[in-house]
Amino acid sequence: MTLWPAPLRAEAVPVLRLGILEFGTVGWEVETIRRLGLDRQAGVELQVQRLASSDAARIAFLGGSVDVIVSDLLWAARLRAEGRAVSFLPFSATEGAVMVSADSALRTVGDLAGRSIGVAGGALDKSWLLLRAHGLRHLGIDLATAAKPVFGAPPLLTETLRRGGLDAGLLYWTFCARLEAQGYRRLIGVEEIAAGLGTGGRIAFVGHVFSPAAPAAAVAGFARASAAAKQVLAQDDGAWQALRPLMQADDEATFEALRRRFVEGIPTRSVAAEMADAARLYAVLAELGGEALVGPARELPAGLYWQAPA
Repeated sequence: MTLWPAPLRAEAVPVLRLGILEFGTVGWEVETIRRLGLDRQAGVELQVQRLASSDAARIAFLGGSVDVIVSDLLWAARLRAEGRAVSFLPFSATEGAVMVSADSALRTVGDLAGRSIGVAGGALDKSWLLLRAHGLRHLGIDLATAAKPVFGAPPLLTETLRRGGLDAGLLYWTFCARLEAQGYRRLIGVEEIAAGLGTGGRIAFVGHVFSPAAPAAAVAGFARASAAAKQVLAQDDGAWQALRPLMQADDEATFEALRRRFVEGIPTRSVAAEMADAARLYAVLAELGGEALVGPARELPAGLYWQAPA
């Protein structure tokens, strides 16, 4: 009897379990990756789990049911400072802004004194803390007391601003883009605030946060697929037409504003440059937000940023 050798088995493709919000902008990138097969080309299989909210995403991540989510740099830094060996890959450097109506008399940050300003999130929101730092450093005022902040959910604040119930709104970038399409004006953007606090370029405050349990090969493959998708979205206007149903942009002005702001925020800087500027702003935020914001670490934890294997 002749014994034939068993056929060689193809090497298994590493799997990465990705948690994304139902209507988040990371879905635009993931859809591009999957539609063009960029994940398989990069040697990884994505298993996507759609989640209802940022809190649900963090719970899923901490519970181990997903390997990666998109979240805030400060949250990732806090986890690492507390002993969880998470890593951070920049996703977007597009940030929010202080928005006012086209006919508003407000022209500068100083004009916000005595005025109502809706702040998306809470008193420890990073954009709000950076705006406060701007006021303290450049104007000698603390907007926490000089202005009239109103904290709340972005959709509610946006609608209140539209109805004239607020003088200004510090909102997340997608809400800002939609307002821009309706003629609203940016009083100051978070990237301008950051530059005024000493950064040398735009910082990605939002990124892919990887669990230390995620397979290294899957993480590296995903990083390649993510970069490839960003390149497509930066160069191919046609790729955006496939995303339009996900963008909830019925009119052309809103579609173009969302597309433009997304592309502007595609990270292009080196990891070293990102880390240096992030460390500068982290120190500012730690001073204002204290342990309630950043936990035990007063400095950006070492090893936080993911880097491709040599």
